[in-house]
Amino acid sequence: MKNFRDLHNEWMADDPEYRREYEALDEEFALMKALIDARAQAGLTQEQLAERMETSQSVIARLESGRTMPSGRTLARYAKATGTRLRVSFEPKTRERA
Repeated sequence: MKNFRDLHNEWMADDPEYRREYEALDEEFALMKALIDARAQAGLTQEQLAERMETSQSVIARLESGRTMPSGRTLARYAKATGTRLRVSFEPKTRERA
């Protein structure tokens, strides 16, 4: 039986539609990773972070899972609660080769 990572790698290699859809989520995956990394580096559990942000653990879980797209204000509160600085940037897209 194949595990998910093996299937994902196979589909990325063999299925252009799967690859396009997965790559379209790249920014969302990067945001989720940044949130989780900031919390982990601060040494906080979701519950501890929720207390600092005066919200619930389930809200933090939704933010970190990508089920909710946070506002700029929420990201600023998250940064403050983790002792980090929020930085937003825009970068030019790389041109895809035909």
